[in-house]
Amino acid sequence: MRPSDLRVALFSGNYNYVRDGANQAQNLLVGYLLSQGVKVRVYSPTSPTPAFAPRGDLVDVPAIPFPGRGEYKLGRSLPTAPRRDLEAFAPNLVHVSAPEFLGHAAVTWARGHDVPVVAAVHTRFETYFDYYRLGFIQPAIRWILKRFYNRADRVLVPTPSMGEIIRELGVDTTISLWPRGVNHQRFSPERRSLEWRRSLGIADDEVAIGFLGRLVLEKGLGVFADVIAALRERGVRHRVIVVGEGPARDWFAGRAPEAAFAGFQSGDDLGRAVASMDVLFNPSVTETWGQVTSEAMAAGVPVVAARATGAVDLVQDGVTGFLVTPQQIDGYAGAIAKLIRDPDLRSKAGAASHARAAEFQWETANAQVLAAYTEVMRARVSA
Repeated sequence: MRPSDLRVALFSGNYNYVRDGANQAQNLLVGYLLSQGVKVRVYSPTSPTPAFAPRGDLVDVPAIPFPGRGEYKLGRSLPTAPRRDLEAFAPNLVHVSAPEFLGHAAVTWARGHDVPVVAAVHTRFETYFDYYRLGFIQPAIRWILKRFYNRADRVLVPTPSMGEIIRELGVDTTISLWPRGVNHQRFSPERRSLEWRRSLGIADDEVAIGFLGRLVLEKGLGVFADVIAALRERGVRHRVIVVGEGPARDWFAGRAPEAAFAGFQSGDDLGRAVASMDVLFNPSVTETWGQVTSEAMAAGVPVVAARATGAVDLVQDGVTGFLVTPQQIDGYAGAIAKLIRDPDLRSKAGAASHARAAEFQWETANAQVLAAYTEVMRARVSA
């Protein structure tokens, strides 16, 4: 089967109305597929003020605000208008990006029309609820995830460790890798700017610990703040740069009052901000890849991260940075202190990170998705 024979309907809970790593990966994938001759149509909730312009044709799906997180939306299943558009498009493959109402409805539609389904894993939804004191519903969420991914013909995961998590849920669907890439022109050691750091009040001889990402509790903000407090108690001289915005900003600022908040950064400004860090600290356990980790590595920044999915496939412990058991405040503080106090170790780890990140290429990653599509279609024809 040639790429031009493919008609892909991609369903997303957030294609471009709030910027995050998942929807940027989806947009890059759609751009690649279109360049290869694949016909693609995207179905997602939209916004009159999107975070960025979408790649490809985007069809609006009516939605409601996500409870407790109004910046995100829940597509209301598959109402009449988008359903009619979908049937007129007549896809021969459905790609679903999230196990929410729209994703489940898309899988049901595909099953009813004998269309194969490819499901991508972008985040560990089952881990979110602990951060909002809803951990008691995790068993139900795991059952939903198991059922969702077992209804697909193929599951795409970014890393081997995430594949293991999917298997542990009881999913027996064939799994393929869809890794991620990095814009290496944007994220490079050459983007480092002492002048920009000075504008934030950070001296040239101060070691800046960076946080990069949306300011939401599930990114491990509480652990980050506790570790910074532990460093202060140990008398370890440092500064903190926070790059990003989100609903937990004020809460985080209260916990880390001495941090320099650089706000939302994009494009080359984001590359400059990342390269101007000395250490990236990423305590999140919700990642399936960890785009911020790979971007910091490409910029030559050593990373201290949770020993969890995503990071364990990217960070080489003791070489490009350190992996620490999640929630171990003393362990994180010790690893960061070691990098702060040893400039030579920090320099070597940064260089090793940069070298390792050279492997993260978007074109190669997205070609693997197209290969998975082709395998699924051939298997369906054979069957």
